[in-house]
Amino acid sequence: MAPKKPILVVLHQEHSTPGRVGRKLVERGHALDVRKPRFGDPLPPTLEGHGGAIIFGGPMSAYDDEPFLKTEADWLDVPLREGAPFLGLCLGAQLLAQHLGATVAPDPGGEVEIGYYPLRPTPQGQALMDWPSMVYQWHRDGFGLPSGATRLATSDGAFPEQAFRVGAAAVGLQFHPEMTAAMIYKWTVKGAERMACPGAQSRREHLEGRLLYEPALDAWLDGFLDRWLARDMVADSAPIGVAAE
Repeated sequence: MAPKKPILVVLHQEHSTPGRVGRKLVERGHALDVRKPRFGDPLPPTLEGHGGAIIFGGPMSAYDDEPFLKTEADWLDVPLREGAPFLGLCLGAQLLAQHLGATVAPDPGGEVEIGYYPLRPTPQGQALMDWPSMVYQWHRDGFGLPSGATRLATSDGAFPEQAFRVGAAAVGLQFHPEMTAAMIYKWTVKGAERMACPGAQSRREHLEGRLLYEPALDAWLDGFLDRWLARDMVADSAPIGVAAE
């Protein structure tokens, strides 16, 4: 049996890790090709040698005037053109949405999502798989649904766009399925001031939420990654290119 192709992992801070998502990909036999364009790493001109690509989150915004963000946004043409599995998480999803013409912006009222918040799948998302009822968030920016994309999950809060797909293999998730216990402990200490923002939860709520909600999220992530790697993100009832209302 031929070895599995590596997964391209794009990170944005010096000490960032792909967390649980990276661990589950390694468990599936994929090496991780970690690149950090912010620090000068190039991105490949094709994904023919990779099994997929993931752009993770970061403290910056998709609309910031940073050369590395433009590099990453322009590079998104590669997985979209080749139909390769692509996953954008938080900032990565915002870059994908913006690249496809949607607006990325903070909530006008200053609301944030920092902690665990409800997630509601759309009919198209539910036809694809079962989704967790609560997911971990850490963001102040949200995005609109790109033209031609299919909404997979939403919420009733300040950030209704939570998950979308483009074609059979490109997916953007506003939330953070990669979080490990160590990452939550670190983020809630180093980013403690963020928990004073409107809508944010206390550190205690973060830690209690992990005990309550992570088993379901972990199980969901297994099924999600298997479908994503197989380029199988289209359910029979969710036609490609039709945006869910």
